[in-house]
Amino acid sequence: MELDLSPKLPKQAYGGDGGAYYAWCPKELPMLLEGNIGAAKLALQKDGLALPRYSDSSKVAYVLQGDGVAGIVLPEQEEKVLAIKKGDAIALPFGVVTWWYNKEDPELVVLFLGETSKAHKAGSFTDFFLNGSNGIFTGFSTEFVGRAWDLEENVVKSLVEKQSGMGIVKVAAGFNMPEPKEEHRKGMALNCLEAPLDVDIKNGGRVVVLNTKNLPLVGEVGLGADLVRLDGSAMCSPGFSCDSALQVTYIVRGSGRVQVVGIDGKRVLETTVKGGNLFIVPRFFVVSKIADPDGLEWFSIISTPNPIFTNLAGKTSAWKALSPAVLQASFNVDSDVEQQFRSNRTTDAVFFPPPN
Repeated sequence: MELDLSPKLPKQAYGGDGGAYYAWCPKELPMLLEGNIGAAKLALQKDGLALPRYSDSSKVAYVLQGDGVAGIVLPEQEEKVLAIKKGDAIALPFGVVTWWYNKEDPELVVLFLGETSKAHKAGSFTDFFLNGSNGIFTGFSTEFVGRAWDLEENVVKSLVEKQSGMGIVKVAAGFNMPEPKEEHRKGMALNCLEAPLDVDIKNGGRVVVLNTKNLPLVGEVGLGADLVRLDGSAMCSPGFSCDSALQVTYIVRGSGRVQVVGIDGKRVLETTVKGGNLFIVPRFFVVSKIADPDGLEWFSIISTPNPIFTNLAGKTSAWKALSPAVLQASFNVDSDVEQQFRSNRTTDAVFFPPPN
């Protein structure tokens, strides 16, 4: 059966005045199911509140747009209230309770990428809401709620009956939500737009990698991530993950061309991607991208917390490491062609600027 790697957009799962929650469907993007990966996006309007919830999957959250507040409760710990903004990445292990709030315009948009090997539905996140019309609280009888929280029956009925929203609600203007604390960000969030660059190639591109060194919680999540910004008309070197990791890529902005080559040297994807697209590169498949003149930016998760990649072009490529005689014999070319192949790309780079 042929793999369908074509990029896809998400569909709205639920929403209202406060905002909407979108998800990518495994039926439309089969590689989600194949790779046990989930992907979703939360968009909150002004005064929108995504109700407290926990998930059956570990995730990495990435703020695509806007400023807001996130509440995070790790197991058996006090709530941390973080100011979040565009470029923030947050690791969310199993058992974490979160809520998200947008106080101002514009829209606050948060991307969620994670693994679903222990989820109820492979390729999809299932959230368990603490509150709301579909919250866990409403599922228990008044007797159980009353005894658990030592409440009178009339109080229990008031708590249950007033939960009319599902997943996302709009808070009344002027309502005092918790104020974020700067110290709560430490170890919880990393801003990829402000962090030290792991790769910086003039007229080529820049990379920030999330790993256990700069965001230790990704070790608990079991995922790595990176933000890549490719300059106009620049190229990302063909390469593959050499530690059996999947690459799940969300296009943040811009557009460009993508090619993926798989088993038996077959090109399994050739397409143009643009902002909002999601696509997945299978294990060991080789991928390369060329940005359009307006540039290309993407956020990816990799299904290991400290990924290792092999580039197939540039000074440190695997081909450059092979003996000249092996290259001549395997390509079936003379020494002149082999020398051109070996010497024409001598920079130690992940990104190649456009030709002069």
